[in-house]
Amino acid sequence: MKTIDLRSDTFTQPTAAMRDAMANAEVGDDVFEEDPTLKKLEMLGAKKTGKESALFVPSGTMGNLISVLSHCQRGDEVLLGDRSHIFLHEVGGMSALGGVHPRILTNSADGTVPLELIQQSIREEDIHSPSTQLICLENTHNFCQGSPLKPEYMDKVAVLAAEHGLKIHLDGARLFNAAVALNLEVKSLTRQVDSVMFCLSKGLSAPVGSLVCGKRDFIKRARKIRKMVGGGMRQAGHLAAAGLVALENLVDRLKEDHLNAKLLADKLAFTKGIELDHHGVKTNIIFFKMKHPQIDGDQFLNQLEEKSIKILMTDPGVFRAVVHREVSKDQVETVAQTINSILTAEGVTK
Repeated sequence: MKTIDLRSDTFTQPTAAMRDAMANAEVGDDVFEEDPTLKKLEMLGAKKTGKESALFVPSGTMGNLISVLSHCQRGDEVLLGDRSHIFLHEVGGMSALGGVHPRILTNSADGTVPLELIQQSIREEDIHSPSTQLICLENTHNFCQGSPLKPEYMDKVAVLAAEHGLKIHLDGARLFNAAVALNLEVKSLTRQVDSVMFCLSKGLSAPVGSLVCGKRDFIKRARKIRKMVGGGMRQAGHLAAAGLVALENLVDRLKEDHLNAKLLADKLAFTKGIELDHHGVKTNIIFFKMKHPQIDGDQFLNQLEEKSIKILMTDPGVFRAVVHREVSKDQVETVAQTINSILTAEGVTK
């Protein structure tokens, strides 16, 4: 039986069209800015986000790091959510490599950070304190049930940032999921920010890569920092070709992933032994908890894997499932039925 892998949408495989485009891409040396396919991808990314310029990077983590280091000097402070990917899962890069200080603010369940909390966390100039320079937001918000941030909220953060002379960076790893979920153009979710990173290698199915978008002078600084941290690439047009296919052909189908995620969430929400706010599932990410204290998380994962199903345990008793192009509606049904049968066997539904 083929494995149903819900650990992440990074497990998507490149399409046949991507493989063909990669094999036949016109390439050059991108460190010398001479790769025509990569230039085309960067222009398209800038156009879709409404920015002046863009830069291809190997990963979203590198894209976020480069963006923070391009906005901040050593000793500056960044405001970001306590559930943000940059804080939780990017190896402390801003501090380790940039000497930048993260100030952690509590995320609300919908992925926002309350405006009043941002306001009160912006430091006044003081010889004893780091200078607040940057606000980082995340859209969709991975660890807040994949919630999409609405433009109305983004607008209010932008006003607040402007009042204090701060920049905004958006971790938009799944930005196109947010746009599809909200039925909006991507530009409406990026017009408020000074820089944005989005991934090509998640639901969009490219094998490698992300784009950082912003003003030309910002991207010029980011390009140099990319080189500093080892991200300069040569004939990267082979990778960019897959990204072009992703942006041109695979955005609209993300809605299918959202529908399948909603179907799975609805079924799991009514499974005894599971705690899940299915109304909060807006995109392709589902988090749920085991309510029964006798269920061992590792045992649960092993039992699923025996049935050729893989999900992640993000905290003890907390699980994440991410729906993507490789997971069909029928497979979602199979996952729901399998989880129900495992819990029944464990005595939870009796």
